Amino acid sequence: MKLTVIIVNYNVHHFLEQCLYSVRKASKDILTEIFVIDNNSVDGSVAMVKEKFPEVHLIENKKNTGFSFANNQAIKIATGEYILLLNPDTVVEEDTFEKTVAFMDAHSDAGGLGVKMLDGKGNFLPESKRGLPTPAVAFYKIFGLSRLFPKSKIFGKYHLGYLDKDKTAEIDILSGAFMLMRKSALDKIGLLDETFFMYGEDIDLSYRIILGGYKNYYFPETRIIHYKGESTRKSSVNYVLVFYKAMVIFAQKHFSQNNAKLFSALINFAIYLRAGAAIFIRFLKSVALPAFDFGLMLVGLFFIKNYYASNFKFIAGGSYSETLIQVAFPVYILIWMFTVYLSGGYDKPVRLFKIVRGVFIGTGIILIGYSLLPEAYRFSRALILLGTGWVLLSYLVSRLTFHIVGFKSFNLNPDISKRIAIIGKEEEFERVNNLLKQTKIQASFLGFISADDRGSNHTSFVGTINQIGEVIEIYKINEVIFCSRDISSQGIIDYMHTLVSAEVDFKIAPPESLSIIGSNSIDTAGDLYMIDVNSISKSKNKRNKRLFDILSSLLFIAFSPFLILFQKNKMRFLTNVFSVLFGLKSWVGYGREKQEHLPKLKPSVLSPADAIKNITISDDTRNRLHLSYSKDYRIQNDLNIVWKLMGNLGA
Repeated sequence: MKLTVIIVNYNVHHFLEQCLYSVRKASKDILTEIFVIDNNSVDGSVAMVKEKFPEVHLIENKKNTGFSFANNQAIKIATGEYILLLNPDTVVEEDTFEKTVAFMDAHSDAGGLGVKMLDGKGNFLPESKRGLPTPAVAFYKIFGLSRLFPKSKIFGKYHLGYLDKDKTAEIDILSGAFMLMRKSALDKIGLLDETFFMYGEDIDLSYRIILGGYKNYYFPETRIIHYKGESTRKSSVNYVLVFYKAMVIFAQKHFSQNNAKLFSALINFAIYLRAGAAIFIRFLKSVALPAFDFGLMLVGLFFIKNYYASNFKFIAGGSYSETLIQVAFPVYILIWMFTVYLSGGYDKPVRLFKIVRGVFIGTGIILIGYSLLPEAYRFSRALILLGTGWVLLSYLVSRLTFHIVGFKSFNLNPDISKRIAIIGKEEEFERVNNLLKQTKIQASFLGFISADDRGSNHTSFVGTINQIGEVIEIYKINEVIFCSRDISSQGIIDYMHTLVSAEVDFKIAPPESLSIIGSNSIDTAGDLYMIDVNSISKSKNKRNKRLFDILSSLLFIAFSPFLILFQKNKMRFLTNVFSVLFGLKSWVGYGREKQEHLPKLKPSVLSPADAIKNITISDDTRNRLHLSYSKDYRIQNDLNIVWKLMGNLGA
């Protein structure tokens, strides 16, 4: 066997599928075995590999064993002369394996090899070639000197910015995203160090290859796409902690005691600095908009109170209690903001209907609570109603203003702003076009670009692939989808690289797949179009479900003197109402049963199976009902089940 390709997967089903399609093509003319080690994914990755890639050797781990351990599982049974560790969020060119293996054959001193990597917009990724992270190099990296002086031979050693990215060169460190190694070298230096769970193992292994008497090479004559950020966001606190701690492990293992202590001190300082910055930035991002909304609403309510008091309520003299400003107004605003949040009003993209819905639900809750207060604490219903108008106005005007100013995350028509071109042959264009319709993407323009030089009579035809530049300019295209069945990976990467200066997003539609994959930058997780399965695990559905539980519980409390007459277990009914209200239970779910293979839900009073009356159902049927409920959640489902079983709320 000439080549063994090893891919470790963890919950990146659609990226793995695209990666394996490209690996299959690249393996056509070279004797290759492919291993996928799945670290207990729950996204259907295993089933997909079994169904679509039967030639792959699949190892199913029952827990997330980490990157090093999983790779070692396959290396131990690999038969290839060369071992390639490949990330699942990559796409290789058709000749990548041939060219890299040929280079290794011609250079007996080569122990490892990396290639030129591009991000999802066709930009060069500097981590394609890296230097050894000595204390000095780490210092320059941590404090931004390497970014300020990328071409410097002193400050730019981390990414070797002084080396030509288009020329083959010796380097220190290979990227774990594409790491081709000589099997005999691994037999000599040992496998991946399993002390490293997720980061640092590529640095350690690269350095040990050099210590073993071999060389590492950067080889830019073939390229791959690397959709960075699928497993971990680089800005997350978890990434900072795990990555920098991996650097400490590396230093303690390979540097002298004094250097290791210096490096460890530097890294620990960096951990606190970067983690603190990440927490602070995340905090600012999370509270900036709610704080703005809160302040705007409070100022408006203050002026409404003064105007209403002086012109209507207290014409002859008098004033509202200071408690109104200090307690009632903040409480009202927090209720409105909370219900807007539960309604999805703070989701991106912004939907004004969700905001309006949330405000009115909040007003309803405030009025119900107001009616239950003693007379001495009731300030004014008029202020609540006037406040509702102001809160609604402040939300709508602020969001419209953000939209007009051009804040991307506040675009009120994100799908309509898309002007999409699909490149392929007619048959694949139709398939991808239909897939887009099922994903509910509503583009303002969708054109067909033929993958060859021949024209087309299709009504959506706008040009051929050789005219792609002109088509993008004339039709103002801002998103291009390549059909990989009709265009080679090399061709896709060529066009991405050629159009890198254009403000265009790229996506790839793998053949026979229900997904369209891309990534807009190296700092974002890959964008994904796929047929919408409305899972209960989606954040918006979790909020909708919680909102339904709260509102229904409040209604049940209000009508409890009447409803309790119909309950078989009256005391349990009251207990259930308050348990659901305070989030200990949900009205509808899997009942008291634990469903390990389904999304987690709170214990519930009712289940879909309870709605089937007078019939004894099997455990298999009950499980399928629970699966259907969790897979395609609708708030109407909860409403229908509760309405149908109104007399069983004390179950």
